[in-house]
Amino acid sequence: MQFLVSVIDDKDNPGSTDRMPAISEFNERLITDGYWVFAGGLADTNSATVIDNRGEQALFSDGPFVESKEYLAGVWVWEAPDLETALRLATEASKVCDRKIEVRPFQ
Repeated sequence: MQFLVSVIDDKDNPGSTDRMPAISEFNERLITDGYWVFAGGLADTNSATVIDNRGEQALFSDGPFVESKEYLAGVWVWEAPDLETALRLATEASKVCDRKIEVRPFQ
């Protein structure tokens, strides 16, 4: 099973900025243990562009889709045998990156 693992930061209570060494070590373990598929951090929300091409003409809007104090700061895609394993890893990930984590299986 593959899981989208979203890293959620909070503008009012952001995670620590010194977590990269711990995150890199965690990522190396994910790779070694065969869970790693992909990961990446995201630029600040003010760099986002939303495109809506459902009508006659494409509309481009600056900024995030939703204004919120919480925002998507990065993602992992993991391959795990079951949800229990993904949740165990996500519990570690939340501690390692000092942020909330959301886990969602791909269909």
